[in-house]
Amino acid sequence: MTAFGRGRSAALLLAAGLALSACGSDDGDQAAAAEGHSHADGDHSGGSLATVEGPDDTYAGLDLPDPYQRPAFTLTDQTGASYDFASVTAGRPTLLFFGYTNCPDICPTTMADVALALRDTDPALAEQVQVVFVTTDPATDTPQVLGEYLDRFDADLSTQFVGLTGDQDAIDQAQLSAGVPLAEEDGRLHSSLLLLYGADDQAHVAFDAGNTARDIAGDLALVADGA
Repeated sequence: MTAFGRGRSAALLLAAGLALSACGSDDGDQAAAAEGHSHADGDHSGGSLATVEGPDDTYAGLDLPDPYQRPAFTLTDQTGASYDFASVTAGRPTLLFFGYTNCPDICPTTMADVALALRDTDPALAEQVQVVFVTTDPATDTPQVLGEYLDRFDADLSTQFVGLTGDQDAIDQAQLSAGVPLAEEDGRLHSSLLLLYGADDQAHVAFDAGNTARDIAGDLALVADGA
């Protein structure tokens, strides 16, 4: 898996939000990051590059000096209901991840880390956090499949994880709206970023396979405090 690290040389980093990771593949099989150009006001929906800070980072995760704006898209949740992401999550700390339920490694590891982080977070804050998993394999991940999958991680939590699916065009639009690259190979090659949005509806920090549950928990507290 592609791993970003806090304080590593920016020259060695793939562009945050544009790294595609092949689940279950060796490093040599990973896709290279695409190139783009920056957009104003934190709008990365056009596939722009995000920059990453160096040793003076604020967060344990990946600092995003050019924040990602909370995206707007509507998909179907695990109950079969319509879910307007921007409206439902507005102003609340929200973790957004794109993956698929048959992923052998990065997806379950990420969801497990999120669950561990929430267990290590102040209960009052944990109840506010929205966790949204958007499938990159809508042909397989029906609402029922997503519900059964996410129940493995949130069964003992006060916050229920939300799984979203839809037709392929809607899934593609959601990824573009969030500023991550379109998944390839039937969703098996997808972004490894876990984006964290705060009350200002911007993501100033993201996480990848190089981060831990403790990193996520600590940064959730910082974002909740307005850092």
